[in-house]
Amino acid sequence: MYDFLIVGAGLYGAVFAQQAIKKGKKVLVIEKRDHIAGNAYCEKRAGINVHKFGAHIFHTSNEEVWEYVNQFASFNNYVNSPLANYKGKIYNLPFNMNTFYQMWGTITPDEAKAEIDKQRAKYKDTEPSNLEEQALFLGGEDIYEKLIKGYTEKQWGRPATEIPAFIIKRLPFRFTYNNNYFNDPYQGIPKGGYNVLVENLLKGAEVKLGVDFLENKEYYKSIADKIIYTGEIDQYFEYQYGQLEYRSLKFEHELKEDCDNYQGNAVVNYTEREVPFTRIIEHKHFEFGTQPQTVITREYPMDWEKGMEPYYPINDDRNNALYEKYKSLGEADEKVIFGGRLGEYKYYDMDKVIASALNKAEEIL
Repeated sequence: MYDFLIVGAGLYGAVFAQQAIKKGKKVLVIEKRDHIAGNAYCEKRAGINVHKFGAHIFHTSNEEVWEYVNQFASFNNYVNSPLANYKGKIYNLPFNMNTFYQMWGTITPDEAKAEIDKQRAKYKDTEPSNLEEQALFLGGEDIYEKLIKGYTEKQWGRPATEIPAFIIKRLPFRFTYNNNYFNDPYQGIPKGGYNVLVENLLKGAEVKLGVDFLENKEYYKSIADKIIYTGEIDQYFEYQYGQLEYRSLKFEHELKEDCDNYQGNAVVNYTEREVPFTRIIEHKHFEFGTQPQTVITREYPMDWEKGMEPYYPINDDRNNALYEKYKSLGEADEKVIFGGRLGEYKYYDMDKVIASALNKAEEIL
């Protein structure tokens, strides 16, 4: 008999497992995939750690979380500074003084602010009813047309005029020449990839891969005092109220055998609508690689259907109301705790996943 059965060997499950093991608990972790680390999993190709399920860049303002993860892996000093490619022209992200210079040739913050105010002026009396109107109201035409419209329409799979205005509450304009995407003081990539971090978190737990909990749910519930479930909460309850909705992604990985540096940056967003992918990741730059070859990944947003990998919860009113019904079912089951991005139907950055797991472990243990 186990004290805890953890369903899913991603970050949430691994952190909870580690906390339980430290308390002397007997822990079994089962994972449907053939590898640990969930969507943070890295696959080695040509000596490069390839982020198989999209770029994972660790960043946090939470000192406790930063100190915690550094017990299990050493982090490098990678700073995320993505670029945007619009019709062959390159712009810095996030929107900063470099971006404004590339867009308009402005040099001082006052010049950039004046240009933005001029572009916004014709929309200042608009009451935005959709994302397009909201973005024009906040930033004017150039920023919207070149850096927001196409990228956002690809992400959501629909025209910007059909996307709710609240998706863009504000535009993160920075009037400094600073290309650091995140404001968080702690940032980096685990040396050797995320597998190292998760392997160390899982030390002391029994781990079984290629095991689907839902195919033998009653058996697995019978062999542990408590279940930590990190899968889709609606699937656990057999979709009895209907399906929660997600956006999905398709990744197209390519080894460039005759190229050692494809784009000179880890992340380049493609912001025009006519380019079908949203970005190209060049993985070696996350760890400052000097390998003679390189691996790139094109990322394509997709509509999600049951059976596909769910990436981004669609937290609109309908889905949030549906989730609350499933949450009530979950709270009524004293044996099972639902956690993580899929269990809580919430988009989580990695540091927030870790903080949530630490809090839940403290509460239960």
